[in-house]
Amino acid sequence: MSSGNPIDRRNFLTRGMALAGTAMLGGCDALSSEPWVRRILDLAEPLTRVTQQALLTPQALAREFSEADISKNFRANGSINPRDPQYVAHAENGFADWKLTLGGLVEQPLELSLDELRALPSRTQITRHDCVEGWSCIGKWKGVPLHGLLERAGLKADARYIVFYCADDLGKTGTEAGKYYESIGLDDAFHAQTILAYEMNDQVLPIPHGAPVRLRVERQLGYKMPKYVMRIEAVDDLARIRRGRGGYWEDRGYEWYAGI
Repeated sequence: MSSGNPIDRRNFLTRGMALAGTAMLGGCDALSSEPWVRRILDLAEPLTRVTQQALLTPQALAREFSEADISKNFRANGSINPRDPQYVAHAENGFADWKLTLGGLVEQPLELSLDELRALPSRTQITRHDCVEGWSCIGKWKGVPLHGLLERAGLKADARYIVFYCADDLGKTGTEAGKYYESIGLDDAFHAQTILAYEMNDQVLPIPHGAPVRLRVERQLGYKMPKYVMRIEAVDDLARIRRGRGGYWEDRGYEWYAGI
């Protein structure tokens, strides 16, 4: 486990425009659909990305902490108990029959059970989760490095993004269109600290925190770390998925690039 990046990027990087925009939205679809709001957010995103890329190399690590730093109460927000029938059945069975699929633009699609994921090489890290709402918590995570799965599947040359489809129906539509989804670029997908976590604080990942697996992409804000991951796809473009902005909250006005 690394001691972390000598630059404390969370304090150093300026993210006022990004946080102001997301705080203003507050999950409000009506405001986020206003053209002037979208223009502000679209202008802020390239600034955030360019600033981070100018200061950090693609391999730079998020700061990691000690056991003594772990938060006594790690806040669970968003969905905390999905009611999707398929997910409920998996949860009642201890996820014994659950399988993660990885497909799309790959040479060898994968289908792995939770036991099979646990048998793969793992990484443990103690990191800080920064929420767009303004709070932070430190937790210990153990899981499978995403780059190992992508290398095993073999990305095709035209793959540009990795998309995560989840079980929580945050939109409360009762359809796939209302379920949470998120996406990241290949720099983050192959980063050493990007893992599919199945343990939290040395315990099986609890349902409120995303069981059976959740994404940890430690150089991004919390909404980029989807819980209840069911399916992963490599794609060449995000425009054809849902509203075309690359994630559940992005489709409602949040930035796609939420680097910190």
